[in-house]
Amino acid sequence: MKYPENLKKGDTIGICAPSGGIHKEIKQKKLDVAIEQLKHMGYKVIETESVRKQEKGRSASAKQRAKELMELLENDQVKLILFATGGNYLFEIFDYLDLEKIKTLKPKWMQGYSDITGLEFLWNTVLEIPSIYCDTVGSYAMKPLYENLVNALEIVSGKSIIQKSFKKHEKTYQSLEDAFAEETRDIYAGYELTEPVKWKNITGENKIEIKGRMIGGCIECVSQLFGTKYDNICQYIEKYKQDGIIWYLEAFEINSPTLTSTLWQMKHSGYFNNVKGIIFGRPFVFHKVYEISFQEAVKEVLSDLNIPIICDADIGHVAPQMAIVNGGIMKITSENGKGMIEY
Repeated sequence: MKYPENLKKGDTIGICAPSGGIHKEIKQKKLDVAIEQLKHMGYKVIETESVRKQEKGRSASAKQRAKELMELLENDQVKLILFATGGNYLFEIFDYLDLEKIKTLKPKWMQGYSDITGLEFLWNTVLEIPSIYCDTVGSYAMKPLYENLVNALEIVSGKSIIQKSFKKHEKTYQSLEDAFAEETRDIYAGYELTEPVKWKNITGENKIEIKGRMIGGCIECVSQLFGTKYDNICQYIEKYKQDGIIWYLEAFEINSPTLTSTLWQMKHSGYFNNVKGIIFGRPFVFHKVYEISFQEAVKEVLSDLNIPIICDADIGHVAPQMAIVNGGIMKITSENGKGMIEY
């Protein structure tokens, strides 16, 4: 893996929007506060042209979005790229990225999640550059910053850290309508933590302890790459098989049949070869079809792998989420409903 330089005080953080943009006034104000907080922490911040734009779910054309990302990649002053938000159309920029040129540039850290999975997955499995799967830039408006946001910056600053599961998490939902009916937070608001955190070892172990190289992200976005020219998954996990592979997966909105079929496709495509374990984050919206729960769907497809599987971990859309290093070697422990991830 080609590890980027550590982020230092005085370095520049670049913000761009390779998928959706930040176009609502309240979210633009939140972005302003986030930028001021990052500056107060000692970093310089720049943003690309289309960060505050959006039309039909995209911050700009695919070509323009790729151009703005390349601008930050080619800027030697930028040490960390914080993405503006997720969305639905990130995959459109792949054909406009100059991967051969990127291979000649100094690698740099990037951070985001959800639709940003596509970029991080490409960086991890094709370019072999690690990245951080954690909140996008708007969360840095929070006062005070929650510990996971600090952890993400500490990782890119070169620190080895231990992240322990949180005491409580935000709600999960059965529909998007319910999920977005309660959007009333002010600019500085933190997470609304109301539900007890309980990691679940669904394969029968009292204690799970696994160590390996992390690969994964939002399962809906990972599946977009299957079978494309950007799919280097089998070659990647073969190359790093001696490290052991740990998949981490989470969902924004998914139902039982789609979860089942996607995991079945992954298994029969060889994506779970050399896997030491799989850890699933809490799904933001889960549609229980045929009375099949998330855990039931996972067990139905993957039980024959005979590997430890963890569900409801602090990863992904249901805040707070731990900072996961795509491509990094991490140790995961899960026991008595609590978890720990060491990097």
